[in-house]
Amino acid sequence: MLLVRCCLGLTRLGPVQAQRHRVAPALASCAVRLCSTREEQRWSRRASWKHALAGLLAGTGAVLVYGLHQHKAEQAEPIAVQTIGKPPAFPVYTQDEVTSHRTLEDGVWVTYKGGVYDITEFVAMHPGGDKILLAAGGALEPFWALYAVHNSEHVLEILSEYKVGELSAEDLKKQQQQSSQSSDPYASDPERHPALRVNSLKPFNAEPPPELLADSYITPSAIFFKRNHLPVPQVDAASYRLQVDGLPGGTLTLSLDELKSRFPKHTVTATLQCAGNRRSEMNRVKPVKGLNWNATAISNATWSGARLRDVLLAAGYSPDAARWARHIQFEGLDRDASGTTYGASIPLSKAVAEDGDVLLAYEMNGEPLPADHGFPLRAVVPGTVGARNVKWLGRVVVSGQESSSHWQQNDYKGFSPATDWDTVDFRSAPAIQELPVQSAVTWPPEGAAVGDDGQVTARGYAWSGGGREVVRVDVSLDGGRTWQLARLRGGEEEVGEGREAAPPPGRAWAWKLWEVTAPLPADAGDELEIVCKAVDSSYNTQPDTVAPIWNLRGVLSNAWHRVRVKVQRDEEEEEDQDRDGQEQ
Repeated sequence: MLLVRCCLGLTRLGPVQAQRHRVAPALASCAVRLCSTREEQRWSRRASWKHALAGLLAGTGAVLVYGLHQHKAEQAEPIAVQTIGKPPAFPVYTQDEVTSHRTLEDGVWVTYKGGVYDITEFVAMHPGGDKILLAAGGALEPFWALYAVHNSEHVLEILSEYKVGELSAEDLKKQQQQSSQSSDPYASDPERHPALRVNSLKPFNAEPPPELLADSYITPSAIFFKRNHLPVPQVDAASYRLQVDGLPGGTLTLSLDELKSRFPKHTVTATLQCAGNRRSEMNRVKPVKGLNWNATAISNATWSGARLRDVLLAAGYSPDAARWARHIQFEGLDRDASGTTYGASIPLSKAVAEDGDVLLAYEMNGEPLPADHGFPLRAVVPGTVGARNVKWLGRVVVSGQESSSHWQQNDYKGFSPATDWDTVDFRSAPAIQELPVQSAVTWPPEGAAVGDDGQVTARGYAWSGGGREVVRVDVSLDGGRTWQLARLRGGEEEVGEGREAAPPPGRAWAWKLWEVTAPLPADAGDELEIVCKAVDSSYNTQPDTVAPIWNLRGVLSNAWHRVRVKVQRDEEEEEDQDRDGQEQ
């Protein structure tokens, strides 16, 4: 009986933990045998839905996880040892004992609301990579506060399977006192416009409604899409300093006033687009990991600031002085609980090119940068994915290497549709820089009624990365069978056949707005499918469907954009159609 009771206790730890606790070999062997069924079931459940969990933790709509878990649990064989009796209480550990488990070799332990959890086995499956090790030996709460999606039944259920003990009452009290003294890291975030459609609150990520986006060539700052990875930092403009490092002359430190007074002010109108724009369409093909952006994680603004090229020259850059350099690394002032900052990098050639137009921007649409968009200084890298346009810029580094940031090395990369989370190797793909040609319908919205006057008007945007100008947008009102040529507008002027408003070659940083008005198709039924596709100056065009470009991160989604609407005819037209039907 004693042996059975001991084995029951060990099943709470599992075979790995039983051996780690130096249990006698005979008892460890017993524990392994008794818990094998439980371990198989547990690993089966994890394997079945760990990829759906990946989407959940990144903000996607993976709400099927819990249902799948329940279904698997109901199908599982009953666990025989559970009928023998109530398992003993969990052992009690001190904080010092938890802290001693901070590596994969010693085991990775964490605490959460008084429980102690051995998550060693889960580290390799964590969707956020080894960043979970930042919490090793300590509390999860400060880290989970950065990503509110963790506070869900699905995640808590996963965590519960790794429980190995309880934190001592004295240490729990200390933790609670420390927690009460720390505030919500998002408490100082700015207010946002109520029209924004929110994809996540903490960190804040939202996009404007499509019907507002194409109303104006310049997107008002209030509804410009918001893409934050961490809490918005509060920065005092008077004490702010930018550091420029990596050059033989040493560190150049500049205040905001020095950036404004020492370097000519340069203004660029440029479109920024999130790598995950239109991810929702990929999610409909097959679930992906990432925020469920629709078609408006893109906006256009006028940016002003110092050229990065001018600042690098002032810091001592020259081709001879930096023959080894290949990249410019950016570090933001937004930090996680461990102090790790957001970071990214761009090719040096882009940064120092006279026509690269890379800015250290301090103004947006003629005003100081709003808090959500990088106050007091941000990088604006025209033609490049939004992830490299680092906000709240604190440091610029000239380097021979890319940024080592998670967001440069293990995120924002594209893969084959054949690649899944079991086979992905982030080192095998280059970081996204320039984005492919893109367009979308912003009016009419999905499900709207159109055609009451016998015509349909459609509007939208089109843009291409790398400074490639959009030269044509084709629009179909019948699902792609026939096409209309849309009118393009760049700035305040229409771009006609003469292309008099064309930007300099290779410097088309801003989008084009497009519009088409055409009669209802003669064979229109009760619904229409409006489709658009753009062509850029290199004659790149969009693929017609999503499936061939699907990837596990849901990035680079640029298939033909499709919107289904209802046909609404006036009474006279309906009577004519009825008469035609009766005559036939």
